[in-house]
Amino acid sequence: MATSGSLDSLTSKLREIHHLSDAAAVLSWDQETYMPSGSGGIRAEQLATLQTLAHNQFVSPEMETLLGSFLDLETGTILPKHQASLDGTAQALLRETWRDFSRAKKLPSSFVNDLERECSLAQQVWAEARKTNDFQRFLPNLERLVSFKKREADYLGFTDSPYNALLDTFEPGSTVAQLRPLFAELRTHLIRLLDQIRNSTVQPNTSLLTQSFDTSKQVDFGRLVLKQMGYNFQRGRLDLSAHPFTTAFHPTDARVTTRVFENDMPSCLFSCIHEGGHGLYEQGLSPKHYGTPLGEAISLGIHESQSRLWENSVGRSQAFWKYFYPKLQEAFPEQLGTVQAEEFYLAINQVAPSLIRVEADELTYNLHIMVRFEIELEVIEGRVYVDDLPELWNAKMEEYLGMTPTSDAEGVLQDVHWSFGAFGYFPTYTLGNLYAAMLFHQAKKDVENLEQQIGEGNFLPLKNWLNDRVHQWGRQYSANELIQRITGQTLTPQPFIQDLEEKFSNLYQFPT
Repeated sequence: MATSGSLDSLTSKLREIHHLSDAAAVLSWDQETYMPSGSGGIRAEQLATLQTLAHNQFVSPEMETLLGSFLDLETGTILPKHQASLDGTAQALLRETWRDFSRAKKLPSSFVNDLERECSLAQQVWAEARKTNDFQRFLPNLERLVSFKKREADYLGFTDSPYNALLDTFEPGSTVAQLRPLFAELRTHLIRLLDQIRNSTVQPNTSLLTQSFDTSKQVDFGRLVLKQMGYNFQRGRLDLSAHPFTTAFHPTDARVTTRVFENDMPSCLFSCIHEGGHGLYEQGLSPKHYGTPLGEAISLGIHESQSRLWENSVGRSQAFWKYFYPKLQEAFPEQLGTVQAEEFYLAINQVAPSLIRVEADELTYNLHIMVRFEIELEVIEGRVYVDDLPELWNAKMEEYLGMTPTSDAEGVLQDVHWSFGAFGYFPTYTLGNLYAAMLFHQAKKDVENLEQQIGEGNFLPLKNWLNDRVHQWGRQYSANELIQRITGQTLTPQPFIQDLEEKFSNLYQFPT
């Protein structure tokens, strides 16, 4: 039986195109880390050129011929003469390449060029607007981006809602109709738990986390944790950025960033762990399939499951801190030398509504996502004007979290996503939390004495399990197929809810 080796000409062309996208990704990484502040204009032009070249190559007659020799370009169905000769891996490669090709073919090159240029410029305007708390400065860019994304949805086509076309970019197969009941069920449990925590007499002492912590030592400790997790610094690096992120150009070059504040030690630490989870996924993808869909992550929900699994299931666990707390005390003896492990553990697991998503606790984080999902939906479906967003944002924050931002910088301007056109992205964060809980439950069944090994600082069994079960498959399976293969279940919020109930009923001493 033939394999994906029969597709050598197609995969070679895909890799060649991927090199252009990788070059653009390097420039984007530089833009967020080291680029001089005055270089924004030319960087926007460079990125637009590279992304347009990649797009044009991908929808070229050559690609059409290569792909069309194996399948019907209208339906994506493999031609009868190949159906018996291509194995499952080869068929998956063709299926996913056709999905990308058919979507890209619908987008005019001029549109791709204009959108990429606007996103690059908008990111730089957003950064300044956030710094100066000036939404009006960002408003014209945001209005243009919303217009672009509505046009993109029209080009791609959709059923029921234009938001579905954008959501499908990040979480293939997911729809508004699926998310609404899922989020509603989750919200009911989250609000109930939050009410119980608010009524608890237990009060974590979080002031111990906001002392003065040397920033260079914080980054060094984050690097130590990343190494222990199995992140390969010969194939990656840790840098600082305004908004922590991970980017990868190949499994041998997957980079993470963090941000650091002197008086907020958990921010740097947990963003290192979080981004490290993303980085491990990128380093765990198959180099053999580089440049093809089988060398890429399945979806952003599955990608987020890796960061959330490491950040919350591992990084906020007692087992993790059994190993790492003595080392943290050694790094910061004046601040933590006399603080008991139990007091520290309670502090880092505090549940308290906050204004900033990336600093939110494990429970209320998902309420932040629901706020953004509902706002995006109303904007893309045309029920809300962009200039009304600050007011709408503040109203929803009050409704969901009982807090109203006092500035746009801590409100509607806090996230980078809209500035690079990522409408439809936010729901994948909550999906990632749900997938993470399902995966960690299964890992505890499959990996002998997993929590004990974590408590001894041995994280490789978990990393290897994730490499084997999740990372190596690329996009060979859909997110739903992969989760079912691993856990025997379809997506469900129950393991996540169970974890929250068990942890916080103990920490906050709920009445029995």
